[in-house]
Amino acid sequence: MGRLTTHVLDTAQGIPGKSISVNLYFKTGETQKLIATKITNDDGRCDGPLIEGNDFTAGEYVLEFDVGQYFKNSSLKITEPHFLNKVLIQFYAADANTHYHVPLLVTPWSYSTYRGS
Repeated sequence: MGRLTTHVLDTAQGIPGKSISVNLYFKTGETQKLIATKITNDDGRCDGPLIEGNDFTAGEYVLEFDVGQYFKNSSLKITEPHFLNKVLIQFYAADANTHYHVPLLVTPWSYSTYRGS
């Protein structure tokens, strides 16, 4: 059964990114449909898959992470306005029967991602 998961690591502080709002959209052409909203837990992960089973279909997805609010609430001293606000990761899931894991490594000034396991 296929599923999509994520987690967030705050590489500026060396800690999991907890309490970050994550929205998942399914993209068709220029239209995006919101299909899930989760909040990361103390480990920087969502408590369950963002989408799984028959609801997870092949196609284009967008993950939206509200890192601006996260860093505003953090102990880091960052200038206002802050550099990153929403991080969008747009990707294609070719096989709906597999596990896609899309981690986010983030600082107030940069981010990276990869296809995890």
